[in-house]
This record gives sequence, C-alpha cells and structure tokens, in this order.
Amino acid sequence: MAEHAEHAPSAAPAYPVGLRLAGRRVVVLGAGQVAQRRLPALLAAGADVLLISPSATPSVEAMAEAGELRWERRRYREGDLEGAWYALITTDDDQANQTASAEAEARRVWAVRSDDAAAASAWTPATGRSEGVTVAVLTGQDPRRSAAVRDAIVEGLRDGSLTAPHYRARPGGVGRVALVGGGPGDPDLITVRGRRLLAEADVVIADRLGPRDLLDELPPHVQVIDAAKIPYGRFMAQEAINNALIEHARAGKAVVRLKGGDPYVFGRGMEEAQALAEQGIPCTVVPGISSSVSVPGAAGIPVTHRGVSHEFTVVSGHVPPDDPRSLVDWQALAALRGTLVLLMSVANIGAIAATLIRHGRSAGTPVAVIQEGTTAAQRRLDATLETVGERVAAEGIRPPAVIVIGDVVTVGPETGR
Repeated sequence: MAEHAEHAPSAAPAYPVGLRLAGRRVVVLGAGQVAQRRLPALLAAGADVLLISPSATPSVEAMAEAGELRWERRRYREGDLEGAWYALITTDDDQANQTASAEAEARRVWAVRSDDAAAASAWTPATGRSEGVTVAVLTGQDPRRSAAVRDAIVEGLRDGSLTAPHYRARPGGVGRVALVGGGPGDPDLITVRGRRLLAEADVVIADRLGPRDLLDELPPHVQVIDAAKIPYGRFMAQEAINNALIEHARAGKAVVRLKGGDPYVFGRGMEEAQALAEQGIPCTVVPGISSSVSVPGAAGIPVTHRGVSHEFTVVSGHVPPDDPRSLVDWQALAALRGTLVLLMSVANIGAIAATLIRHGRSAGTPVAVIQEGTTAAQRRLDATLETVGERVAAEGIRPPAVIVIGDVVTVGPETGR
C-alpha cells in the first residue's frame, strides 16, 4: 500500500497527470487571492465548482454572481468534500486547513494546500497555454523556478524560437493555410502568432515586401517559394498564387502566405481567403502591423497629433489620378485637413501632388517620403507638395516607400529639410 502524502519522502517527485474535471465536483475552500488566481483555470476546464468561504474578493464574488460557480457563504465543515474529485484548500484558518486535508486523505480526494505544500496530496504546476498546448511545470517546492521555466517554454512556443510541429494527420489529409501579415520589414515587428505559424510551416509563399530575414531562420525542410517567381503560364499572377496555396494545402501541408504589412491592407488577402474557401480549405488570417502607421512612426512622424491632425487617410497610389481605373476621389482628399498616407505611390507621386494642389491643397504642405522603413536601409526625404515629384526623381527614391502628406511631418525633431 502506498504511503500517505504526508508520510511520503520529501524528495519523492510528483507524478504529473492531466485532470479532466469537466462536469466533476471541485470544492474550493477560501476565496482570497490564491482562489482568485486558480478559479479561472478550473472554470475553463468545465469543473462543477463549489466555493465555501464566508467572504470573497470582488473578482471571485463576480464569478459567483455571474453563475460560473456555486458559493456558500460560510466556513468549512467536515463532510464538505463528500463527492469531490479535487479540492483546493486556501483558507487562512490553520485548523480548518488541517481538518480539510485529513478529510481529503480519508475520502481519497486529491487536495492542494496553499499554506503547506508538503502536507498536500497534490501540487498545482505553473501552467501556460499556447494554441492548444498546455505547459505544466513542477519543480518540487520552488514555485518561482516553476513559473520561470513555464514562461520560457510558453514564450518560445509563441514566438517560434521553440518549434513544435504538428504530427497528427489532419482530417481528410487537407492541410491548413495562414495568411500572415509580416509587418513593415523589421523581422522583430511580426506578431507573436505570425512568428509561431512560420515556425510550424511546411511551405512558405513569400512576398518580396515580407520580412525576408525571417526566412533565414526556417528549418531546412521548409519549402520557401518566392511569390514573384511562381510560373504564371496562362494564369494571372494572383491566380497562380491562389493555385499554389490550394495545391500545397491539398497535399496536407501547413502553408504560410507571408505578406508585408497587413494581409487586408492592399495585400489581396481577401482574394486568397475567398479562393481557399471555395475549395473548402481552412484559412487563418493573422493581422500584421501596417506600414501606413508603423513606417511614419519609425521615422518620427505621428499620423495624428493633438491640435494638428484629427484624422489620417490611407490611399493606394498605384494608379495615377487621371487613370479611368482609379477609385480614389482625389478632389475630396484635397479638401481634407488631416494627414494623407500614400502607399505604392512612388511612380505617381508627381501626378498625385499636382492633382491635390489643383483641387485646393496648399503647395507648401509638408511631405515626407520614407523608403524601406523600419529596416537598416531606411531613408527619409522631406519636401513640400510642390517639390516632392522632382525631389523623389532627383534623389532616386524607389519602392517600397511610404509618403506622408500633412503638417504632422514637421511635428517631430528638426528634419534638416
């Protein structure tokens, strides 16, 4: 017969196990800070929680008022653990804790004690979660070390530095696709979720504007496809990319479509999501930091500023103002007092500036052009609406570049314009 927990050798390691508490009775004694921290996880596990305590913290009281648990406002009485699968003993009454612990032992109920871990029959590990993975760490009676190890593992899973590929076959052999916004260019500006999905990918289809440095970190088995070099044949470029996503997903692969900025800000992400949906292929969209706000910020320009600009408008300038394909109301934009942020506009900035001036925007309006923003090659050119076309041509500014028009350009430190 196994020894009771209180008589077990102190050096004996705990046996880790995952308790499935959904629909099962859990008794929590005490409703202070310890219970407040532990209750959310028990409720998330679907436990049928009975809380016994004469008082509670406001957060615990709110859980009871919301019907998430049953609360009996009284002190512990022997017999309260009858029918329980698990008990959390957190009262400030030493005698009650000892009596409850003894009852748990007699009834063979696993019990955690916040006041005396050595006298408990169970320990609560330091836990963390990342996309369906639960990490639980036990280091004996050193909770701070447990938490530190937990944090390191969870952070590694989240940022992709600790890779954990999926090995279980996906239903029907169909893979999955993630449309990931890689941010403006600096690899540190991709989201935590985007970096993790990259680390789990079998295939990465990348834009030239995506954070290229991240591709060097991928394991050797990952197939990296340059979207600009996909054979187009009789297809348009976008249609070819859609077909590549579908083809690799049908082969059961985890596919990441890595884009610059955000997938839905002039990124054709919806076209790809629609093409995948038509084929019944799961698709996850991971937003990215748009260059429309991040690049100006990196150059010291706020797109809004109190007393200067209460609005900013993001416009694609890849089609000139006089082109019949243009969907932009340039006359309306010229009448705005706020900031204009132009993307994909380097080739047409001269025509755009002339159009804005013609419709009433002051020729002396400050303009900043930021090339390759947030990267080591970042370069800023300052001009006015009247001179920006000539300056861009003379200085050899090339895409990718973000153009900011408005008084916010001069809000920051002296630019040397």
